[in-house]
Amino acid sequence: MFDKSQNLFALIARVLMAALFLPAGIAKIAGFAGTVGYISSVGLPMPELGAAIAVVVEVVGALALLFGFQTRWAALLMAVFTVVAGVFFHAFWNAAPEAMQMQQIMFMKNIAIAGGLLALTAFGAGRISLDARKA
Repeated sequence: MFDKSQNLFALIARVLMAALFLPAGIAKIAGFAGTVGYISSVGLPMPELGAAIAVVVEVVGALALLFGFQTRWAALLMAVFTVVAGVFFHAFWNAAPEAMQMQQIMFMKNIAIAGGLLALTAFGAGRISLDARKA
């Protein structure tokens, strides 16, 4: 059963991942100053560059996933980005006791999302994709 549905599941996985990242990237464009401020608040250098990188990864990466274009590279880049974001923005090990549980949940969510992205990296976009049309 699963083998026959593999390409449909790959498409659904790509759409669901894009549904998470694309709105987040668009929101960062709309609230760019706030994104820069948030990045500054955790002490990262060059927050404007960091915000621009986040926008590109989230918007361009999500569109690449959605259409199945260079899916393996896009998913790998997004997996690395997601883990790095989890480490810097959901560092539950440094959080105040009242925020620790929520930050741990958010960190583990990022790790799980990275796992899904790595599955797309490993197995590709499936036949319902631009990648399959090129092959």
